[in-house]
Amino acid sequence: MTFTLRDACPADLAHITAIYTDSVLNGTASYELTPPSEAEMEERFLAITSKGYPYIAAESPDGQLLGYAYASAFRTRPAYRWLVEDSIYLAPEARGKGIGKALLAELIARCTTLGFRQMVAVIGGASPSSVAVHRALGFELTGTLKGTGFKHGRWQDTVLMQIELGDGATTDPDPETYPGTLYPG
Repeated sequence: MTFTLRDACPADLAHITAIYTDSVLNGTASYELTPPSEAEMEERFLAITSKGYPYIAAESPDGQLLGYAYASAFRTRPAYRWLVEDSIYLAPEARGKGIGKALLAELIARCTTLGFRQMVAVIGGASPSSVAVHRALGFELTGTLKGTGFKHGRWQDTVLMQIELGDGATTDPDPETYPGTLYPG
């Protein structure tokens, strides 16, 4: 399937909301049970992008949004500012076609360029396909949290995976540069 990657924009929010709604209703990537409105998705989009985190979209040649991915704070405590969590969501027809892997690779590249040192994946439902995509791009399994969410009539596990970005933990970060300025403290 042919597609291009680009920055997501507010005009994408209706499609982003539809993709996320499908994931909430039919998948385990999100532990939300009720899909948020487009207005709520806009608030979330602006909260992420206003802090400079990357938010990217995969688009077909005819302009159809196939999926999106973003990085965001894993936790908001200042010492965590060098760590990001990735999120990837695909339209049903885009799954299994390499789009998720391309989105994740681009997200890793952008976060590395921005100066982040670690990226973590919090994989709801311990999705084998999501684990495989992350593993293919160098993420390592760091743990499994058992029975962390009850969705679709059963307990779901959460897999944690992590990849080092740039110098990782081998050098001290520069607190005067982004992402050091995200949560000064």
